[in-house]
Amino acid sequence: MAATPSAPAGSANIDGVAPPAPPLPGTDMTGICFRDQLWLNTYPLDRNLVFDYFALSPFYEWTCNNEQLRLRSIHPLDASHLSKMTGTEYTLSEAMEPHLFVIRKQKRDGPEKVIPMLTYYVLDGSIYQAPQLCNVFASRLGRALYHISKAFNTVASKLEKIGYVDAENETTASESKASKETIDFKEIKRVDHILASLQRKLPAAPPAPAFPEGYTPPTTAEGEKGSEDQQAELQTATLDPIIDQGPSKRVKL
Repeated sequence: MAATPSAPAGSANIDGVAPPAPPLPGTDMTGICFRDQLWLNTYPLDRNLVFDYFALSPFYEWTCNNEQLRLRSIHPLDASHLSKMTGTEYTLSEAMEPHLFVIRKQKRDGPEKVIPMLTYYVLDGSIYQAPQLCNVFASRLGRALYHISKAFNTVASKLEKIGYVDAENETTASESKASKETIDFKEIKRVDHILASLQRKLPAAPPAPAFPEGYTPPTTAEGEKGSEDQQAELQTATLDPIIDQGPSKRVKL
């Protein structure tokens, strides 16, 4: 393994600064990010040196089995040595050099018995703690419930406005219909009283003047045509179709 700046537990690093204290068990550190640009500019980020870079972050626990291997000048990710130990350890589960590295923290109780605890990933030089699956589900469900509740509130407010407008329109229509259908008998009696009083006050209409002697009212063409049609109908009604139409119209036996 290439030699890189590392600091054992309880000692100071190259800059004389004590290493960060190990995080408390169960501490949620998903809201922080670690990045050391000076280290990235000095050393390449690959599967051999990524753990040394991870050991500089506050996510690293200095009492792990990997740190004991580092003190013995053994690569901290050597599975042959880690499988013989018990306790907390880190392992590199996935690597896509040089952009993505996934490091898993687990508790080892035997060569074949390990219990996963937390997961970290190094993305383009920045180290993050991955959230637990239960927290992801809780966050997604909370977000979905928020949007569903917001949608229901919006629909309910719009339906209330529509129902209020419809009720108002129905009330107005019923009032206008009732006002149209209602007959005010007092107003009718009042109008009849006014007409009767006017009729009593006004003089009677004069009779129509008589026609002069020898005057005959003119007849129009329509009047003449109407009188002729009436006479023709009368004649047709009085004539018998056999007797009164002459011998040529009678049926010969």
